[in-house]
Order: sequence, then structure tokens, then C-alpha cells
Amino acid sequence: MIRLKNAKQIEGIRESCKLLAAMFGEIRPLVVPGVETRELDIWARDWIRKAGGRPAILGYGDRSNPFPGALCISLNEEVIHGIPSRRKIAAGDLVSIDSGIDLAGFISDKSETFEAGRVSEAAAALNTATRECLYKGIAAVQPGARLHQIARAVQSHAVSRGYGVVEHYCGHGVGFDVHEDPQVPNVPQGPNPRMMNGLVIAIEPMINLGTGDVELLEDGWTVVTADRRLSAHWEHTVAVFRDHAEILTL
Repeated sequence: MIRLKNAKQIEGIRESCKLLAAMFGEIRPLVVPGVETRELDIWARDWIRKAGGRPAILGYGDRSNPFPGALCISLNEEVIHGIPSRRKIAAGDLVSIDSGIDLAGFISDKSETFEAGRVSEAAAALNTATRECLYKGIAAVQPGARLHQIARAVQSHAVSRGYGVVEHYCGHGVGFDVHEDPQVPNVPQGPNPRMMNGLVIAIEPMINLGTGDVELLEDGWTVVTADRRLSAHWEHTVAVFRDHAEILTL
């Protein structure tokens, strides 16, 4: 069931999103070669706590295998849900960080792919195109239009550059929970509801250098490209109003 938000609820989500955007601004210079991914996660937990929130994804999921971090940190061929660990970021890595903040029950969601040091031309081009896919998708958000309009914009831009689009994972509603209805696919598939006033969604293209096919690793979380080529991931939380849309996580 799609849960539309009223003006007061969107304001609460907006405040959570502002905090999350600020955190990303401060973590950006910390994503450098030689840093362990768990160090970034420890930093984020402390930052969120001091800001008055709690990590929305820490402990998320099935009770038998809850997600163990405040950040999903996915390197190179890892698409999403990489687990923070003692791994060190290397020069030339693509580092995708995905996180959310629960601020008094209002939840935000955002992802960026950072370039650690000097990356290859192929990696830089993929990352740029994925960010462009995100903004193409956001530009397609119009009150009264259908969700697949977003998917068409994302898919068209990625395919025109020869990249694979991840179909098995997608964006989603957000605000009261980490994942809500509706699903927001990056290719036109599944339910296609209209975007109505009060809808809050996370739009998140996951674009691969090769195939769009993916695999889930044995840890039950980390998703990697099937051909082990590079992937990038960008995401914003967006609110739909009667006459416009607003990116809440800028």
C-alpha cells in the first residue's frame, strides 16, 4: 500500500534528508585510498548520533541476518549493500556509499559513488553517466505521470551509452520506513501507479559497465555484477507535490 505524506510529515522527512545530505558532504573528503571501510562506518554512526538521529539501516532486515552497518559501502563490482569491514579502499576504486537517517521517525535515503584517487577513464565515465541517469529520472517526476516514466528516462540514458541497467533491485517509497511501496524500477516493469501529491520516493539507478545481471554473495547482503565489472549507484529522496517535485537530499 502506498502511503502518501501530508505537509507536516514531509517537513519531518525533509529535515532528516537535510541531515543526511550534510553527512554526505562531510564524509566525501574521507573516502580516500588507505581508509578501511569500517572506519567510515564508525565515523557515520558517531555523526548521526551527535546529530540527534539514528542510522536507519543499522540492524535492518531479517532478524537472522540484520545489516551490521550504518553505511552500505560497495566497492567496484559490488552494486549495493556492501558490508563495512577491514578492507582498505585502494587508489582507483569506485566507492558507493548508501545510507539513511531515522530522525524522530522520519527516514531519509541517499547514495553516491565516490572516486578514490585517480580512477580509470572507464570508471569515471560510468560514474558520470550513472549520476546523469539519476537526474534524468528525477526530471521525469511529474504530478499525475506514471512511475515508468522515471524508468524509461533512466534506461534510455544508460543504454545509449552502452551500459547495463540493474533490473532486480530498484528504488522505492520512503519516509516512514526504509523501504515502502511503491517500487521505483530503473526499467519499465511491474506496477505503474501515478505519482500523486504526497508521494515520497527514493530514485536510485544502479548502472553497470557490462551486463545488468547481478548475483547475491553468501553474506546474504552484498550484490555484485554477474560479470564482475564495475558498477555505480546514485540516489536521492524526492517528494511529489501538486505542481512540482522536490529533491529532499540535495
